[in-house]
Amino acid sequence: MFVPSQYWLSAKSEKQEYDKHINTPEDTGYRTFLNRIFTPVLARLPAKAKGLDFGCGPGPTLSVMFEEQGAQVSLFDKFYYPDDAVLAKQYDFVTATEVWEHLSDPRLDLELLWQCVKPGGVLGVMTKLVRDAEAFKGWHYKNDPTHIIFFSLATLRYLEKKWGAILEVVAADSFIFTKPSN
Repeated sequence: MFVPSQYWLSAKSEKQEYDKHINTPEDTGYRTFLNRIFTPVLARLPAKAKGLDFGCGPGPTLSVMFEEQGAQVSLFDKFYYPDDAVLAKQYDFVTATEVWEHLSDPRLDLELLWQCVKPGGVLGVMTKLVRDAEAFKGWHYKNDPTHIIFFSLATLRYLEKKWGAILEVVAADSFIFTKPSN
């Protein structure tokens, strides 16, 4: 499901919304929230893994959690860490937590993310899924003005097939795509 582009915020207004987020590595509640994707991704990584935290926001925390476990993590965020060079590399893991619902060009962005995953690597995603049209009407998640696209499990299964990946649902809002080894 898509929000028509005439209802999207300007880049300036979108960033102002994100600037309101106060997420830091010192926030234990935020770390607990991120654990839903952190723990299952970490369990699938080799020692000294290299990763990319895509859409890390103004207070990168997931990257810190991985670095505390010996990983090396690059950051990308279109507003806070706009380093396109990190998107030209491949990683053992890529994470995108609460990011997919903000993508204005999901076909391009998701293909780019998938290309960043090394063979045998993983893409860890957190986003809430649309269940059905009736549930969507009263869904709080759609009311965030920065949320412009909403995915369903059927869409994730489509990506699994398209990418030749293995999709695991590790929590109600957390998913891991594993790229086959060559």
